[in-house]
Amino acid sequence: MSSTALHHHTMSRAASSSPDPAGPSHPGVLLRDRILPALNLTVSQAAQDLATTRQNLHRILAGRSAITPEMSLRLERFCGIPAAFWLERQQEYDLSRAQHALSGSPAVKCQHLLPDAVLIQLGASHER
Repeated sequence: MSSTALHHHTMSRAASSSPDPAGPSHPGVLLRDRILPALNLTVSQAAQDLATTRQNLHRILAGRSAITPEMSLRLERFCGIPAAFWLERQQEYDLSRAQHALSGSPAVKCQHLLPDAVLIQLGASHER
């Protein structure tokens, strides 16, 4: 499965480790449900191959620990999916959790809008 197809899979599938049913799954769920079975590996074998403890890998697979930049590099060497893929999925998951946590807070409008010229220089944009 290509990294693009994996991304679409993670975005379309709600999992128990997602705080918002419509939000993205923790990337550990993808590793647990798709990667390890496809490689026919146990958690113990995968932990050994990833040079981490079984407990650490289990926390990632359960969605209780984040995939760090270091672990994303290990995963890239482990199964060939680029480190950036894993970090992007983790960031999407973390952002979704933060948005969900703040959803009950009163809406706050941006207090200081940057000029468009500055945004263009930064390669950023905002919704007005």
